[in-house]
Amino acid sequence: MVSVLRLGWTPALAMAETVVQQYWIMPVLNRIGKIRKRNHALVTFDPSKILRAIKRGADSAGGFAPDYLPEINEKIFSAGGTDHGIAEFLADLVVLCLNADQRHLVTNFPPTVEEIQDTVLHVLRSNGFTTVADAYTCFRWGHHWVREGAITEEQFARNGYPKETMDPLLEWNRRRGCDTVEGLNDIVQSGKIKTLIDEALDRYESTLDDVAGRLLKRVESGDDIRMVWVSGPSSSGKTTTTVKVTERLKKHGLRFLMLNLDDYFWSLIEHPSDWIDDRNYETPEALDIQLLNEHLLALLAGETIDKPVYSFKEGHRTGTIPVRREPDQILILDCLHGFYPPISEGIDPSHIFRLYIEAMNPLFEPNPLIPLYQGDIADRRLTRFEDIRLLRRTLRDTKHRNHPPLATLLHWHYVRAGELFSIIPLKGMADCIVNGGMPFDLPILKPFFAGDSSVWPREDDLMLYPSYLDARIRHRRVQRLMDSVVGLTERQVADTSFIPGDAVVREFVGGSTIKIPHND
Repeated sequence: MVSVLRLGWTPALAMAETVVQQYWIMPVLNRIGKIRKRNHALVTFDPSKILRAIKRGADSAGGFAPDYLPEINEKIFSAGGTDHGIAEFLADLVVLCLNADQRHLVTNFPPTVEEIQDTVLHVLRSNGFTTVADAYTCFRWGHHWVREGAITEEQFARNGYPKETMDPLLEWNRRRGCDTVEGLNDIVQSGKIKTLIDEALDRYESTLDDVAGRLLKRVESGDDIRMVWVSGPSSSGKTTTTVKVTERLKKHGLRFLMLNLDDYFWSLIEHPSDWIDDRNYETPEALDIQLLNEHLLALLAGETIDKPVYSFKEGHRTGTIPVRREPDQILILDCLHGFYPPISEGIDPSHIFRLYIEAMNPLFEPNPLIPLYQGDIADRRLTRFEDIRLLRRTLRDTKHRNHPPLATLLHWHYVRAGELFSIIPLKGMADCIVNGGMPFDLPILKPFFAGDSSVWPREDDLMLYPSYLDARIRHRRVQRLMDSVVGLTERQVADTSFIPGDAVVREFVGGSTIKIPHND
């Protein structure tokens, strides 16, 4: 038996290890009769709904196969045999965990819908099914924002990457032969990468032209645009994109006032720390949302605010400065959680233009098949967009923030939780979406994550953190991907005639000709 605690499993899930081999003949005891709905009504507990939710999340993520991990969940694949069988097993684990809480067995204290959803995610993540868990999470919070009225059903992004978004990106790569790792490697080895770089950057610049054109069209049609929000997941390229879009608009006479939202962070002492002294700065509540909202309303009304000044070195606000918006100025705000509804509460939506940017470059890599798994699986799987952003952020943190790469990797679960809650599910609110992911990212990043000078943590570095299963899984997956990629040379990466100084990737590898405030 694999060490359950070493892999980060909980005692409740450890019990499942004894049932795996007998799964098909051993029923799961359930004593829960009711659940509490969000309106507090009690209804009959129906375990089949848990099964359907897990299966739906897996189907949207390409099945369970992308999450196959030897020594972590291979016994579940063996026992389940098919996607449906694995979903049944995981659903039974959820029921088992819910029954382990004695409160849930009392009629008046049944599990709530939210507790059940939390348990589903606990089971999925604790067994290494991170792809399915992410899809489930995005569905969950997307439905939440629909119920809250923040987005409509038409704006609901489902698992975050609907087919109508992904297919055109895949087709663009396919036409250029860079839709697979092998194809990308051939392009690098044959010396054709410069053509791909130029074509990808032309596509990006053309998208920015379209963004500027749409905003100008709204202004010319009479919309009183007073605020531009730029939002998107960490390390997607928001800063470069914001600068480039505003430069285009300034040529048409628009004036801007940029507000640094980092100054609205709560003091360090008000951020609870975990057992490795890490803090969750990735949630919207890390900002003083109430004060920020009050200041935005005041600025739009023509009032002067006393904007806080935050010192990251000291970990608290050190003073204030007066800020006033001129009547013809447009507020421009670059923020991870810029679409988070409480921030813009009370502001007329017609005054807002929303721009969403995410690094999305679909690329197929070989998928290690499972001999005993009889599901309908492909021999390819898509790379994870957030893994490329993790590489970008690791490099930025190392080069510009003196932040150890291991700390970035261990912190990433906070990053992912925040973006699956109030960033990716809200992307449907955007007036425009920009793709900051480039097909040449991996070859450019490779020199920094290979050889003796690699900034990527060693697997042994994780031995002191046995409960951080997410970090272990992500490390293994990223290492395997980078090992399969043929990289550019350090000289090519440094050459701004080869990779322009205003390219998004320059935010992270260095050499940007655009002022990057967070790199100062």
